[in-house]
Amino acid sequence: MVSVMGQNVSGAGFALLAFAFFAGHDVVIKLLGSTYSPFQIIFFATLLSFPLITFMLMRDETVGTLRPAHPWWTVLRTLCATLGAICAFYAFTVLPLAQTYAILFSMPLLITLLAIPLLGERVGLHRGAAVLTGLIGVLVVLRPGTEALTLGHLAAFFAAVFNATAAVIMRKTGNDERPVVLLLYPMAVIFVLVGWLMVPVYQPMPLRDFAMAGLISVLGFVAGLCLIAAYKRGEAGIVAPMQYSQILWATGYGWFLFSETLDLATVIGASIIIASGIYIVARENGKGPESQTPVLRTRSRGFGASFRISPFLRAIKGEK
Repeated sequence: MVSVMGQNVSGAGFALLAFAFFAGHDVVIKLLGSTYSPFQIIFFATLLSFPLITFMLMRDETVGTLRPAHPWWTVLRTLCATLGAICAFYAFTVLPLAQTYAILFSMPLLITLLAIPLLGERVGLHRGAAVLTGLIGVLVVLRPGTEALTLGHLAAFFAAVFNATAAVIMRKTGNDERPVVLLLYPMAVIFVLVGWLMVPVYQPMPLRDFAMAGLISVLGFVAGLCLIAAYKRGEAGIVAPMQYSQILWATGYGWFLFSETLDLATVIGASIIIASGIYIVARENGKGPESQTPVLRTRSRGFGASFRISPFLRAIKGEK
């Protein structure tokens, strides 16, 4: 018991560290977003991520080619991952950090819903009520009818939708695909497509700003390594809720760097969304590893320029 508790504490600690790095990753995006288009930031962050990811992929011992086992699902997942990254980057550049996170935290709710048609899973009364409650929390944050919805709000919501879809497709096909396929296809398409979209809005970057783009890659990579360490040590039901610590970092960074303040609607809405997400995680964790657990088995953060860790976690704790 002590050993398990110690491992869970260690896992939670690594998770908190991971999401602290992720928050820093998003802050740098916002800082660069005041000068450059999201396309340019994504392009260089992705470009500078390739060497880091390549060293990890060199350890992949899975036999096979780069041809996906499920080409059409791979196309859809790649498209969703690309659109999700674009939407998330844009949202971070134009919305307050805490508000962006509050909307993006709807991902576990959307994953639970999307698992019904895509994975054929059943959602019972309790999880269904939690999803509905969480979506009400999203409406509280967005406040339709009382304040004008901006393109940034829509971008944050669609980032959650696209990345939730990509995550569920990952659950559907991930066991049949090599990690190199799961990681490189989205990165390659983001690099080519976003590079093309960047051309009309490109601005020369001084060395300092180029280094900040590199910092996005490094922070995302280090955060991913910490998250892998967290899931190796702790139970998913303990590690997963640590993602909500990002709202604390967002509040601090937003106040200190961008003079942002939390309004009451964002606080209430974020609290509802977080409570619903934690309840879903708790319900899934209580059903055991053989039950339908689309949220707990979707372990990557899911938005931003960081690499998806799920391919590296399939063999952990007997998961195939």
